[in-house]
Parts: sequence; C-alpha cells; structure tokens
Amino acid sequence: MKKAVFIDKDGTLIKDIPFNVDPALVEFENYAIEALHLFKKAGYLIVTITNQPGIALAYFQEDDLHKLHERIKSLLLKEGVVLDGFYYCPHDISGKITAYKLACNCRKPAPGLLIQGATEMNIDLSRSWMIGDILNDVEAGNRAGCKTILINNGNETEWETNELRKPDHLVTNLKEAAEIITGSKIKITSING
Repeated sequence: MKKAVFIDKDGTLIKDIPFNVDPALVEFENYAIEALHLFKKAGYLIVTITNQPGIALAYFQEDDLHKLHERIKSLLLKEGVVLDGFYYCPHDISGKITAYKLACNCRKPAPGLLIQGATEMNIDLSRSWMIGDILNDVEAGNRAGCKTILINNGNETEWETNELRKPDHLVTNLKEAAEIITGSKIKITSING
C-alpha cells in the first residue's frame, strides 16, 4: 500500500480567497512548492482534500471547481510536481441546491474524503498525514487514522479542542510540515506549549 500526504486546499496549499473558483487568482502558499517536492522525494502521494460548500450554496458550480483544479495541476506540473488526487465535498446542510443540502460523511471534520481517497488509491492511512490550517482538517485526519499537522497561520478562529482535534504537530508553514514528515530535524511548537 502507498503512503500519502493529504493537504487542505484553501489556506494550506493555495492562498485562501473565500469561494474562489477563478483560475487566474490561484496563488500558492509560501513554501508550498518546496514542500511538495520534499513529499515527492520521500515517496508520498499528494492528495488535495477540500470542503467546497460554495457548490451547495449556489455560489459556483462543480465545473467551475474542476477548472480551478486543472489550473492548480497545470501550475504544479510547470514546477515539476504531480498532484495525485483531488477530493472535495460539495455539501452544506444550509445549502440552496437540494441535491447538495445534506449532512454527509465527506465534509471535514468527517473523514469520508480521506477514506474515499485511500480506498481508490490504495493508500495506507496509518502511514499517511493530513495537513490543514484549521482544526476541522486535523479532526478529519485523526478520524481517518492519519498523523496530523496544523499550520497555525491565523485561519483557525474557534480553537475548540478535544482528543480528535489535537494535531501531532503545530507549524507555521507547509515547508515546516514537509520537513517533519520527511524526517528533517527542525524546532517545532507544540499545541500544548
């Protein structure tokens, strides 16, 4: 079985612009490209995991998200990085589109997207990591059986913690996360002080 790094899209891989599906606005987070190269060199698949409630809320359509994904893949290929998978949740219980207005097992903090990706791509979740910028990402990873890293970049506003929402590591950017995962020695900050 393969190992993977599951990466949240907005605020972790690319700059967070709420409900953005404009390919022209894609900008990678600091050190993202360097981090992705480290993951690939260490033999990890790279899989993007993202909640996209804008579909359920009728802000944009799935085709718009697919165009954005194609832009991300294209930009990464120019940097010599292959994105191995892209999984998204289009649901929101308060959505306007009936087909997407539901409680589901794929919307983070639920683990459904990671489990789907692992099943389809033959990934061993116990050898894999989930990286995100909010504790819902951490909880999804922990519930799926991955190790987890929270990038503390100011996007988490609630800080509601419990055992499922406790990351294995707390870092300030994706490069620090990559150095931890790939075995480089760096000083990190623990969520518990």
